Amino acid sequence: MDASRVSTPSSAGLSQRNMTLMYERRDSKQLNSSPHSTRLPQTPGKDVINDVIGDFGIWQLRTILIIFLCKIPASWFMACIIFTAPELYPSTEFQCDPSSLNPNQTVTPNQCYIEDATTGERAECRNFLYTFDFHSLIMDFDLVCLRDIFVAWTQYWHLFGVLVGGVTATKMMIFISPRHVYFIGQMAQIVCGVVTGYARDFSLHCAFRCLSAVCCAIMFTSGQAIFADLTFGIYRSGAIILYDTFWSIGVIFLPSLSSFFNNWTHIYLGITFPTLILTFLLQWTPDSPRWLLKNGREKEVEYVELMIRQGAAINDREMKIPSDFHDQLIALRNKLRSSPPPAKWSDLWRGPRAKLHMIGAHLALSAFVINFMGMLLNIRSFGRDYLVPNTIAMGFAEIAGCFTALHFQLKYDKWKWQWAGGFNILAGLIGCSGWYFTHAELNSELKVTLWMIIATIPKAGVSCAQSMIMACMAEVMPPSKKIPYVFSVVTFARVWLLSAPFINVLKKIDVALSLSAYCALSIFGGICTCLMLTPRTPTPAVTLPEDKMKDQKEASPLTANVWTIENDVNNTRL
Repeated sequence: MDASRVSTPSSAGLSQRNMTLMYERRDSKQLNSSPHSTRLPQTPGKDVINDVIGDFGIWQLRTILIIFLCKIPASWFMACIIFTAPELYPSTEFQCDPSSLNPNQTVTPNQCYIEDATTGERAECRNFLYTFDFHSLIMDFDLVCLRDIFVAWTQYWHLFGVLVGGVTATKMMIFISPRHVYFIGQMAQIVCGVVTGYARDFSLHCAFRCLSAVCCAIMFTSGQAIFADLTFGIYRSGAIILYDTFWSIGVIFLPSLSSFFNNWTHIYLGITFPTLILTFLLQWTPDSPRWLLKNGREKEVEYVELMIRQGAAINDREMKIPSDFHDQLIALRNKLRSSPPPAKWSDLWRGPRAKLHMIGAHLALSAFVINFMGMLLNIRSFGRDYLVPNTIAMGFAEIAGCFTALHFQLKYDKWKWQWAGGFNILAGLIGCSGWYFTHAELNSELKVTLWMIIATIPKAGVSCAQSMIMACMAEVMPPSKKIPYVFSVVTFARVWLLSAPFINVLKKIDVALSLSAYCALSIFGGICTCLMLTPRTPTPAVTLPEDKMKDQKEASPLTANVWTIENDVNNTRL
């Protein structure tokens, strides 16, 4: 019997011809929804914005490079203390004011104490004279002798500002779009930077140094929110990993910038006003499209549509814009607004390996953030005469670490945590070897060179692990827990960052002691990083239209067996 003529009442009246037309209509709808474009099936986790502008392109690259620039003034405000408060040598560059002495009083060789020859009592000297050719922060506030610790105190307030600025930016972006938060940070940073440079009261200087750091943190936090929303997949994590390279570029150029000025106030002005360039470039800096859809007003849909169309034109992807693009954006807005709220902090501890990931990431990032900031400031321990080459070497070590992290991310993927952790364990052990020559009779230049060699290796390891954790730690959590998890880890780490300036005080005992303390933290952070593991999730393959048509043709009822048994017709794959 000819199977093509068999009629089956239980098939709901579908003949082979009707079934063929149904497949053709479905293929036509999927492949030709726009007269000018071919729509590919969306990859899970993506949406119409990703489909139109792509994972990465010229538009995203331009945006990333503009936003990366905000890291340069941020690094200048953090590291400027190296050049605004260089160490002064007693007797030759500062001395206790002899006009304040009585006839029977003398000054100790370190110029810090006044001794009474009659009673033998010793008192702290409070008035100093300076003969240094650079008018430093130390001269204006007499931060010598026992008051030298207040140099670390000013740095403490800067790091406290970084902590407050990160939390402030996160809370501001609940109500204000990331681009506007980015602009607010720029304007406030310019004002606070100028006031910081002209403050002649030490408490006022510390207060505005803190506010300047708040503004810097607001800028680079909101900036990351923008470019992270415009990229996808490996391009997003790669951009976040390389975010700190511009921080390192700022560190490299800081000595050159400082060399133009002979007053610490002028250095502050020099690191403040380049932010105006970022304000000029703001016209080419887009906003976060998904934030506007989720939190903006109804008219923001038209603004987002125009912005994405411009991005698609720059990326040469206008053919990807569907005919119902506006309707799809409205659907995406409704989806974003109906998404469940982020998980509570207590929920982050529940799930497979959740406790291990929580403990490991919090402790590891805390150790690396302390090292990242503290080891740069610790180069003051190696002597004032070597500040310029040592600062530049540290900057290049940070860049090398960022690219090493990118290499681990691209090549080792799941096991990248173990590679980064092992790198830090090995680098920390190398850094601890400074005890072998700390008291050796060596040429001063050779000793400083050895110090820098064993300091730059841990510095590269710290930069590698920190950038990787910042970019990839959300991988270990499900989608609903990513945002609170990242916020918790970063905030916890920045709380412990406040201890970094005071670790440098250990140099008063021995230079090797402060460096070994940082290297011990690198080893500890490396061990904690090894505890993390990215869960393996099957990645669905994206089927091309040609392959899909081929599969559908092979599965078509015209080429499939047609059975005359009624029960088997119900099992036919339509």
